[in-house]
Amino acid sequence: MSTLEGIDLRQFIRDVPDFPQPGVLFRDITPLLGSQTAFRQVIDTLAELVAEDGYEAIVGIESRGFLFGAPLAYRLDVPFVPVRKAGKLPAPVMSVEYALEYGTSQLDIHKDALTAGQRVAIVDDVLATGGTALATAHLVELLGGNVGAILFLAELSLLGGRERLQGYNIKALLKY
Repeated sequence: MSTLEGIDLRQFIRDVPDFPQPGVLFRDITPLLGSQTAFRQVIDTLAELVAEDGYEAIVGIESRGFLFGAPLAYRLDVPFVPVRKAGKLPAPVMSVEYALEYGTSQLDIHKDALTAGQRVAIVDDVLATGGTALATAHLVELLGGNVGAILFLAELSLLGGRERLQGYNIKALLKY
């Protein structure tokens, strides 16, 4: 699915070796964001993937999930719900801790962000190990929401995130 209406999205993803640390190949999406045509195609394609599924909200994962989630919510005419790092949301929150390669982190969602039974799609830029997406799915479920899909611009297949998210409907526009 890397070519949309004649646009090869891979040409808009810049490889940056040794960032943020030696041995890591970072997939930089800023060239894609700088192209109105490529960015529009990503949002339109994500919308087409889920438009008929009856989603009632889009949940975006901080921070790059906001870049795709907010315009997708706008396009689908549904609310956008941010999931943020600890301490960034002003009202009462529900929190989950999740494992990182070296330690743990925490994600928060406002306690009143979703209603029981609400069907949502979660959006982020890249599926790597799947830990952040899994923690976000757990937050949605703790609030009584139903995760209908988890959407990504790109999937880094060798890192095993899809396997970690077994049982969820995973959709990625690009696979590396």
